[in-house]
Amino acid sequence: MLISSKNLLLTAREGGFAIPHFNFWDEMSARAHVAAAEKKNVPILLAWAQKHEADIDIDEALILGKFYGAHAKVPIVLHLDHGFSPDLVKYGIDHGFTSVMIDASAEKFDKNVAVTKDVVDYAHQRGVVVEAEIGHVGTGLSADDANQYTEVEAAVEFVKRTNVDSLAVSIGTSHGVYKSAKTPHLNFERLSELRQAVAVPLVLHGGSSSGDENLSKAAALGITKVNIYTDLANTALHAAQAEHYESVLKMIEAEQKAVEALDEHYVDVFNTAKLHQIEEKTVLGAL
Repeated sequence: MLISSKNLLLTAREGGFAIPHFNFWDEMSARAHVAAAEKKNVPILLAWAQKHEADIDIDEALILGKFYGAHAKVPIVLHLDHGFSPDLVKYGIDHGFTSVMIDASAEKFDKNVAVTKDVVDYAHQRGVVVEAEIGHVGTGLSADDANQYTEVEAAVEFVKRTNVDSLAVSIGTSHGVYKSAKTPHLNFERLSELRQAVAVPLVLHGGSSSGDENLSKAAALGITKVNIYTDLANTALHAAQAEHYESVLKMIEAEQKAVEALDEHYVDVFNTAKLHQIEEKTVLGAL
């Protein structure tokens, strides 16, 4: 069934675990993510990102996401990830996403606030939750590069002025593939400061190749959702290239199995099963 992420992330924050956010880019990946969630008996965010609209547009993503989410045996949050266009995000709100991210983090602080607040006001009137970002999660950084870490005072002010439901913060991760094979250094001290000061759940982007120990510790210290895409896409690609398949269907089957296995691994890394220690009624905030 499709649910909101609001109570789910609040519960994760109190429980010291994170909910997996898995991006899908086609039907195979959507099916794989839901199958893994069902096998591990945990909820997930099934996410489509605006940057993938050249390969799968928002309407196709909505059809796939709503179908697999509605038929899932576990709760599914259908999430619009990194929506750079407020109009596109509002379209997603009106047509079935149960959670959205408006990303104006590249703008100046006041512009980020204004764009985010506009979307939040629109979404909350329609029962949809909103994630935003402050600070800057880079792309393809070296593990030793210092990101523009999220400032605590700015995060507190941003949440107060926007009424956003969750906040993506920068503590040292990067989108995409790191330039170095070295595991990145995450600023756990800054994360702890943010957790203490910020009233809403914190989420982490750029989880791929950021190190299992890093991600597990981040969840324990206050990260309630971790975004994974690049690792999953690369895993599917490697599975497709692993051998000469007798049919395209066999190749897709191999891709799906590989993606499912990695999904299940990340569920364990994030300690998502701790959710079962908490009464269901406190978690599943149905829309």
